[in-house]
Amino acid sequence: MSKDSKNIRSAQTVSGRRRVLKAGATMAGALALGFPAIVRSQADAIKIGHLTPMTGFLGALGGWAVLGIKMAQEEINAAGGVMGRKLDVMSEDSVNPATAATKAQRMFERDKVDVLMGEINSASAKTIMQVAERNKRLFMQIGARSDALRGANCNRYTFHVDIPVTVMVNAEGQGLLREGLIKGKRIYSLTSDYLFGHDLAKAAKKFVLAHGGSVIGDELIATDATDFSPYLLKIRQAKPDLIATNLGGNQVTNFVKQYAEFGLPYAVAGFNLNTADAWAAGRGNLGGIWPTVWHHDIDTPGTKAFVAAFRKKYGKTPENHAWIEYVSLHVMARAMNEAKSIDTDKLIAYFEKEPQFDLLKPRKGYFRSWDHQMMQEAYTFTVKKEGTYKEAWDFLQFSAPIPGPDQPLELLAPTKEENPCKF
Repeated sequence: MSKDSKNIRSAQTVSGRRRVLKAGATMAGALALGFPAIVRSQADAIKIGHLTPMTGFLGALGGWAVLGIKMAQEEINAAGGVMGRKLDVMSEDSVNPATAATKAQRMFERDKVDVLMGEINSASAKTIMQVAERNKRLFMQIGARSDALRGANCNRYTFHVDIPVTVMVNAEGQGLLREGLIKGKRIYSLTSDYLFGHDLAKAAKKFVLAHGGSVIGDELIATDATDFSPYLLKIRQAKPDLIATNLGGNQVTNFVKQYAEFGLPYAVAGFNLNTADAWAAGRGNLGGIWPTVWHHDIDTPGTKAFVAAFRKKYGKTPENHAWIEYVSLHVMARAMNEAKSIDTDKLIAYFEKEPQFDLLKPRKGYFRSWDHQMMQEAYTFTVKKEGTYKEAWDFLQFSAPIPGPDQPLELLAPTKEENPCKF
């Protein structure tokens, strides 16, 4: 190689090094100035481990949950992320309690997630809570409703977003009392045979007996059962005044459809029904009074904007599991931004100050400091009269918020004296 060639190559090397140094200085300056997530690498993202059932009798609800949390992630990242960092939400099928616990531990150890979120199955939520406590890491438990999770099995690392069983029963029970379907009535119950169903049946029976009703039958039904004809034959023989369902997921849909086919004359109500399951049951099959935590007809700017954006993105109306996952990620993002940290203890301290969050409802909600339960409004719904609605899916008639605007949000919730939760 000639001397001139060596000099040229040396000059190019020095020039290249200068460009690298200059680029590095520019990047460092951008980070120091707090530029948004677009200048940061994906490796610097805040990692959210998201577990929810995507198969089994709750799989359809988990599908809605994934749509809701992904939409929130995209909105938050488009707005600059959290503390200038993108959110990276990793969603997986929780499958069952044992698998949920294994995946939760793996997310902490291998995937290095900063927090866990999600779940609908109460039994799976219980095992994830145990993993969170063992690792001393935050778990925002979004969709499981068992009282036991907030009671005897509570821990300081878990916060609960959805309304618990007791609130559902009290909200639904008030509606049934107004319709004259409790006092002096003979009630036949159907209950899903897992943690949530057991809790729901216990609370429902307590309410019925306290208000002058009687329970003449209560059938425990396996979560994988799809044929309800044996139970419908028993109901026909018992001739109750009211059939009360303590079922979960697509069990409710299957029961309602088969009940319509049997043509039984008895009133039907339930202490648990998601709007997705109501839509799946279809108009003409569904009747009675049911509880819910949110619905798409709520007349607030937040709900209107969310529903419009969801319809534009996915081509369908969101149900309550899409909504609750959506607002939960926004709640978590706000907490991180205002606490200026993803540290578990700092986030717990922030939530325990009971700041109020926009849940796309008339009133804001907050986590109680002593049991970490979100206090918020609930609703009941029934079926509109034929001919009063245009869209095939728009056949549900929702109540005003419960509690009412002049009542405390804690009205329907277990009190500190009633709840055995101790951190």
